[in-house]
Amino acid sequence: MAEECIFCRIVAGEIPSDIVYQDGDFLAFRDIMPKAPTHVLIIPRTHITSAAELTEGQEKLAGRLIIIAKNLAEKEGIAENGFRLVINCGSEGGQIVPHLHLHLIGGRQMDAKLG
Repeated sequence: MAEECIFCRIVAGEIPSDIVYQDGDFLAFRDIMPKAPTHVLIIPRTHITSAAELTEGQEKLAGRLIIIAKNLAEKEGIAENGFRLVINCGSEGGQIVPHLHLHLIGGRQMDAKLG
């Protein structure tokens, strides 16, 4: 756990969150500033600062992030019409919290323009 990391503190139960999924390796909770009707953050319980720090040995972890997101999209009822998955990486990539996280966003028409 990185002591100053807000997501590590959520994992530790120090900060309350609206948890929608959890297992031994991952936690998913609703974003407190949602950009759409469904906006869930999926994080590994282990602190990894960003996608740029993933290693060759973490392919399974990275793949599970996407599978969990797909399963949550189905559970949230947004899979059929479509959803967006976003991983911001570093400050210029728009990453605000320095803990790897995947945004599952849906429930409305997404703008096709990126950036």
